Amino acid sequence: MNKPLAGAVLSLLLTGAAATPAVAQDLAPQRAAAVTYAGTVALSNCSGSVVRAPGSQPNDPALVLSNGHCLETGFPGPGEVLVNRASSRSFSLLNASGSKVATLRANKIAYGTMTDTDVSLYQLTQTYAQIQSKYGIAALTLDDARPAQGSSIKVVSGYWKRTYSCSVDGFAYRLKEGEWTWKDSVRYTSSCNTIGGTSGSPVIDTTSGKVVAVNNTGNEDGQRCTDNNPCEVDRAGNVTVRQGINYAQQTYILVPCIGAGNQVDLNRPGCTLPKP
Repeated sequence: MNKPLAGAVLSLLLTGAAATPAVAQDLAPQRAAAVTYAGTVALSNCSGSVVRAPGSQPNDPALVLSNGHCLETGFPGPGEVLVNRASSRSFSLLNASGSKVATLRANKIAYGTMTDTDVSLYQLTQTYAQIQSKYGIAALTLDDARPAQGSSIKVVSGYWKRTYSCSVDGFAYRLKEGEWTWKDSVRYTSSCNTIGGTSGSPVIDTTSGKVVAVNNTGNEDGQRCTDNNPCEVDRAGNVTVRQGINYAQQTYILVPCIGAGNQVDLNRPGCTLPKP
């Protein structure tokens, strides 16, 4: 995993960490979306973002997206799924320039797992409308479609206030790291060289401005399928190790599982998230 951090121990990495403004693609008929820090959050050990499903309503309780391995309860074991678990975790909400504008608080872990994917969704004590009214910050929207290979993306870390720009290089049929296995993971091109503390960062498509994945891991030392050294496994069982390459988990799979009132309902049609 892009290891969660207990404190700001890598401060030297902050040099020159401001976001790069998105620019229009030369031959594209649609202008690129401006990707900023607005709506991202910093956790005590990871990054995250305030997100909404396409059907979420202004008066729904807001959701924060991060990784399962960033949960305050520790890494969920293989096969473990947390649903509607009480939580009072706090999050630092950032504006477009990366300045903290508020502290948001959860009342529960709506969903969390490291099985098949590495994701957590926290439900907050405030609605989207309240956050927008008080702080002028809108939630990021989860894309309901699978990202395309070659698409331009940005990984936006609220923890480090640092943005990485690259493309979707491809997809790993299975990504295995230690005890955990994840399905259909996004593989970045090499310029998204994410580090510890970027775990949970939203991966934003620069054309649509929507969240297509959540950053979670990378192969640090070239080892094979060990902690902090994930390996790719194809349909035939062949293993590929890509040292220095980083990965994310797709988030379109979350959308069918978010129902009325922003409640996570694993029994909704089309929801394929693992159940407890």
